Amino acid sequence: MEHPGRIVVVSADIGAGHDRAADELAHRLRARGFAVDRLSLLHLLPHPVHRVVRETYRGVLHRLPWGYHALFRLTGSSQTAVRAIRALLRPFRRHLRRRIPPDTRAVVTTYPFANQLLGPLRRRGRLRVPVITYVTDFVVHPTWLAPGVDVYCAVRHAETHQASAVDVTAVQPLVSRAFTRTGPEDRRRARQRFGLPAEGVLALVVAGSWGAGEVAATVAEVAAAGVRPVVVCGHNAALRHRLRGAGRHVLGWVDDMPALMRAIDVVVENAGGLTCQEALAAGLPVVTYRPIAGHGRANAAILARAGLSRWAATPQQLGPVLAAVVGTGPVAPSRDDVSQAPAGLVAEAARRAPPAGPAGTRRPLLDPVGDAVAVLAALLQSTGGLR
Repeated sequence: MEHPGRIVVVSADIGAGHDRAADELAHRLRARGFAVDRLSLLHLLPHPVHRVVRETYRGVLHRLPWGYHALFRLTGSSQTAVRAIRALLRPFRRHLRRRIPPDTRAVVTTYPFANQLLGPLRRRGRLRVPVITYVTDFVVHPTWLAPGVDVYCAVRHAETHQASAVDVTAVQPLVSRAFTRTGPEDRRRARQRFGLPAEGVLALVVAGSWGAGEVAATVAEVAAAGVRPVVVCGHNAALRHRLRGAGRHVLGWVDDMPALMRAIDVVVENAGGLTCQEALAAGLPVVTYRPIAGHGRANAAILARAGLSRWAATPQQLGPVLAAVVGTGPVAPSRDDVSQAPAGLVAEAARRAPPAGPAGTRRPLLDPVGDAVAVLAALLQSTGGLR
């Protein structure tokens, strides 16, 4: 039987949260009969540049968190700074447009900079199909916003940045249905599988796929509070090597996070992204501790205000907070019937839309000059905004 249309999902391999949300959405759309193409935004760049961009971001997050925090605040308060990012990405618009097949009915993004490419294409009529974005954080930062984007989706309780004014559609989290809290027997099997003790309270310490933030200090302070930490270091092999020791449960990249979450009692996190949403879907209490700069701190404040997590602001607060949340037992997973299913929203938009059509192959002679002028002008404006 012919599929009802093609949908392109654009993400980026910056951390793992953007890709995991994109993978889950693609899975759900395929189950509805759609053909789905997955694109990574950074793969539009030449391979050396792709690697430099990713590793630079990782390095700043690890070694210069104050710099990342300053950039997050600047782009949150200066429209000029966001326009500069949009202009810097302008030369890659046509490359991305050519990757969108003619039979595409909708494009969905799970990474903010993809909007800065697709929004202008949509606004100028070079992309006829709707552009929908799923915000992977609890804060809708201005870098997600671009003229031309049709729909912004975020989970319930997400907040727009104070400098932004945009309508956001509340949707259910793009979390696998495998994150379901089950009975004691499943908990026992899960602990056996990961080599964890059968008895006692276990805290899952997570810091994203890169193991960013003050993870070593968090592990030591969770243990000092009388709770045994289980640490997921992601792809950070150096962190895993540094933390390994007697009595510690230190893991690298975990392919089956639903099973691991069935084995533990509380999640201690520092970023408030997709892993936090997965823990909430699993019915686990969440404690935010030593949040990373930028989006980590912004997410922490929103989660605390919404009552979705407890924010332990100091080592002295961590012990009482852990005792309080563990003592309450499993949390009932949220069943928000008001929020829409993101796959359903995308599918409805795709069925109404005409196909994207061909991208076109001609490139006007003056386009490269226009690209260069736009980039230079935006950079000059952003420099003036920094004074």
